[in-house]
Amino acid sequence: MDRLPNMPGLLTRLRMRQIVLLLTIEERGTLRAAAAQLNMTQSAASKMLHELELAIGQPLFERVGRGLVLAPAGECVMGYFRGMRGTVSSLGRELEELRLGSAGKLFIGSIMAASPGHLTDALLRLKQTYPLLAVEISTGTSDLLIKQLDEGRLDVVIGRMVTLSQRDYVFRPIGEEALSVIAAVDHPLARRKRASFEAMQAYPWILQPHGSPMRDVIEQEFRAHDYETPKGLIESASILTTTNLVMKSAMLGVIPESVASRYARHGLLAILPYTIGNTLTAFGSIVPRNRPLTAAAGHFVQLLHEMASGGAAEDAATKRPRERINRDASRPSSPAPRSARRRPAS
Repeated sequence: MDRLPNMPGLLTRLRMRQIVLLLTIEERGTLRAAAAQLNMTQSAASKMLHELELAIGQPLFERVGRGLVLAPAGECVMGYFRGMRGTVSSLGRELEELRLGSAGKLFIGSIMAASPGHLTDALLRLKQTYPLLAVEISTGTSDLLIKQLDEGRLDVVIGRMVTLSQRDYVFRPIGEEALSVIAAVDHPLARRKRASFEAMQAYPWILQPHGSPMRDVIEQEFRAHDYETPKGLIESASILTTTNLVMKSAMLGVIPESVASRYARHGLLAILPYTIGNTLTAFGSIVPRNRPLTAAAGHFVQLLHEMASGGAAEDAATKRPRERINRDASRPSSPAPRSARRRPAS
């Protein structure tokens, strides 16, 4: 199987059943388990896999023990097949909406940092154009949301590219996100003018799950101070769980500054006087490159970036006058004119 596949011939020889089989083998780990799930005999599944490998021109799996692992060609092919699964899933959902005569439904995934401002502002504008459009919003970490995007369960993700390939997605940056270390309002460190990283090690932590971009930044912070990630910590992707645990205990947490400031403004949490040295990469809109967007999804992405660019311009416009005022206020006042000075009584 060393010949290169002819593209028109490959399209005619590929069958949807073969694609489903390949995806199921990856999911179940063995040909036997995949065949059972698809109600096929193992010999029929083996023959179908062999035909697919002949069509591709390279082996797709390598046998390891009793299981199968993807070969380099299999990794390449699987990336496209996962995208096809997501596209077909989106197609089925859209066709069902047309059958029911609904105005459609938009599925959005968003990291927490984008929810307070960018997401809500764009949604309010979107509903002015599509008042009957149903919208479902999922929040989570970028890695989990993009997995749902690949599966066709989401139309648009507001998150980070993490280690994704630009070849498979269209990413348009929106902004950067600062992080804050939070504690209960009566926490001992909350009363300090400066909280050192060393002092924080005396308290338990709640952090994002391993593998999420926010967790990676915090682990870099621990390494930069020659500390290991705390043992016995609680891991949660839920901002609500994190804030509730922090409010009711001596635990420390890390959440986006945009969210933390809202809690602090209402006296619910304290932001510790500590600056995290590492920063997160910019977040933005992420859509599959080879999957067409619905009109509503495309309009939402457009509004999202219009609101983001408008907000940045407004911040820049309002920042300059404040800076001038602050500079003027910091200057020593000029001495009074000589004629206005009062002479001491003789």
